[in-house]
Amino acid sequence: MFKMTSNNPIDPQIVELDDLHEHREIVTFMRRSSPLNTSQRTALEQHQNFILSYPVGDLRQYFEKPEQPLTVEIGFGMGRSLVQMASANPERNFVGIEVHVPGIAQCVYEAGIANLNNLKVLDADAIHVLKAMPDHSINCIQLYFPDPWQKKRHFKRRFVAHERMALVEEKLEMGGTFHSATDWEPYAEWMLDVLDNRPNLENLAGRGNSYPRPDWRPLTKFERRGIEAGHVINDFIFKKIN
Repeated sequence: MFKMTSNNPIDPQIVELDDLHEHREIVTFMRRSSPLNTSQRTALEQHQNFILSYPVGDLRQYFEKPEQPLTVEIGFGMGRSLVQMASANPERNFVGIEVHVPGIAQCVYEAGIANLNNLKVLDADAIHVLKAMPDHSINCIQLYFPDPWQKKRHFKRRFVAHERMALVEEKLEMGGTFHSATDWEPYAEWMLDVLDNRPNLENLAGRGNSYPRPDWRPLTKFERRGIEAGHVINDFIFKKIN
C-alpha cells in the first residue's frame, strides 16, 4: 500500500504506509507507480489549469461559476467518461479525484481538447478531500467500478462502509445523490447491505434493488472489461433524505 507525500502530480514521492510510524490510517486505494511517457508529461505541463494542488478546501471556489451544482467523482481511471459527462452538462461543475497519474494526464489532455471550464482534477486521498469540504456542499458523489478489495482481510479498505458513508452523507446537500457502480457481484451485495441501512439515504430503485443502468453514465473501460468477462453490472443511486 502506498501514499503520495508530494503535492506535485508530475514528480510524486512514494513511501510505504507501513513506514509511517506516526499515523497509519486505512486507505481505500492502491497507488501503482507508473512512469509517464513524453505525451503524458506534456499534457500535465500544458493543461495545469485543470489540476488542483492538495490541500484544496472548498472545491467550489475553483470554478468560474461556483454556484453551479457540484459533482465529485472518486477514482475516475483514465477520465474519458468524466470528460464526457462534463461536456454534456455545462450547467454543472465536476471534480475528479484520482491517484493514477497517467490517468490524470489523459483526463486533462482530453479536457483541454474539449475546452472545458467546468472540470478540475486532483491527485489525493478522497477521504481527505471530502473532510475539507463544507457540509451540505456537494450535489452528487460518484464511485464507478472501485477496487472491490476481494480478500476478506482487505474488506476494511472498501470505500462503501458505514464510517465512510457517514462522511458522504455529511457532505451531500439535501436531495443530493451517491451513485456507485460495480461489476463485482460480492461487492454489489456488500454495497447494498451498507447503503440500504443508512438512515439518511433512500434507495431510488427501492430497498434491495439496483438501479437500471442510466443512459447518462458513459461506458467506462472497467465496465467494458466486466461485460466482456460476463460480469453483471450493478448501479446504485441513493438520495440524501435527512
